[in-house]
Amino acid sequence: ENITALRRMRKTDNNRIARATGAKIVTSVDELKEQDVGTGCGLFSIEKIGDEYFTFLTKCKDPKACTILLRGPGKDTLNEIDRNLQDAMCVARNVLFNPYLCPGGGATEMALSVQLAQRAKSDISGVEQWPYAGVAEALEVIPRTLIQNGGGNAMRTLTELRAKHANGLTTWGVDGEKGVPVDMNEYGVWEPLAVKLQTIKTAIDSASLLLRVDDIVSGTSKKQ
Repeated sequence: ENITALRRMRKTDNNRIARATGAKIVTSVDELKEQDVGTGCGLFSIEKIGDEYFTFLTKCKDPKACTILLRGPGKDTLNEIDRNLQDAMCVARNVLFNPYLCPGGGATEMALSVQLAQRAKSDISGVEQWPYAGVAEALEVIPRTLIQNGGGNAMRTLTELRAKHANGLTTWGVDGEKGVPVDMNEYGVWEPLAVKLQTIKTAIDSASLLLRVDDIVSGTSKKQ
């Protein structure tokens, strides 16, 4: 009857095939109704890749699921590609939910650092200056690390970058390959705002939590 049967399929794969073809999963053939049958698949084919056979359902009408097939020379390489893909998809998801971007390469951290340092000097007096100055100094770790990783002179480049931001050039960051300051508008490195907000919030929350700790409670009893 021109029917192909797939045997021993994972539940997750089964769900995805149903979503791709527009089918509804039923537990018994006796319960099968015409509206349960998925007719959205355009081409069904079986191909051999390496030593294994793979089933392809392509040219689907209005599919709600898809598969990304990753190939590599070894398990470690494949795992690394998988992790990179997950990161990329999470970035795309974050941008979709919150469509705002910040200049990358440490430009955002440097801009915040310069603003906080200026505010600590001009707007705030007394002991309250120190938290501002502390956060400003901590934020410089990101551009400094990028400069060091790129083989640049951290002290000189950071001073140069700080001067640019003080003059209002807030999109300037670090070229991760050369370790020199560049304009992120031209260099083209951008980061999702959602990730930046969460990173800074978590960092400050963690620092506040540690500062609240007055004493260490020991879990060991003193022996007589």
